[in-house]
Amino acid sequence: MTLVLEVLSFALLAVTSVIAVVEPGSNIAIYLSLTEGISKEEKRRIIDKAMRISFIVLVFFAVAGQLVFSFFNVTIFAFEIAGGILLVDVALRMLHPRKDEYSAEELEDIAVVPLAFPLTAGPGSITTVMLLMSQASGPIEWPFVFIAIFVSILLSYVGMVYADRLVGRLGKEGLRVVTRIMAIVVLAIAVQFIINGVTGVTTRFIH
Repeated sequence: MTLVLEVLSFALLAVTSVIAVVEPGSNIAIYLSLTEGISKEEKRRIIDKAMRISFIVLVFFAVAGQLVFSFFNVTIFAFEIAGGILLVDVALRMLHPRKDEYSAEELEDIAVVPLAFPLTAGPGSITTVMLLMSQASGPIEWPFVFIAIFVSILLSYVGMVYADRLVGRLGKEGLRVVTRIMAIVVLAIAVQFIINGVTGVTTRFIH
């Protein structure tokens, strides 16, 4: 009975932790801002690719993250700084959009950067799944980390698929306002990523 409770407790911890750090709601709002004016078919392709990449990346790092970082001698702090720099560029483009912001060739890039990395499968979520795998008590609890990844990606996927209904209620002017607000949020997330990375590197260097 105690073992069952421990497993259930870990399962709950895994699911809530990954969902909290992936933040499907924020990702949906940013997706809306980035895909304004894009056809439904293109949007669906972007969603499919972004969520597929995110799932593969998170599963990969859950299984082999520690080994990869050790092999390349890369720290999670470096990942955070890199992710922050990428998001700064995204935020600035959201604040100062151009009519030709995304060409046909660039549309799929939105799926990779920023929707997959660093928003959905970013430094925070990668670190979380790696920590959960290290805390899991063997094969009994490992599957719940993958379930947590699946649930968080599914929530983001479903939210993005039905996000156009929100656009219809907001209208073009409302979406522009949301875009500007989300640009500031993205910029704040970017700065926080960089601060976390620099702080982590500094602390590690001092100790």
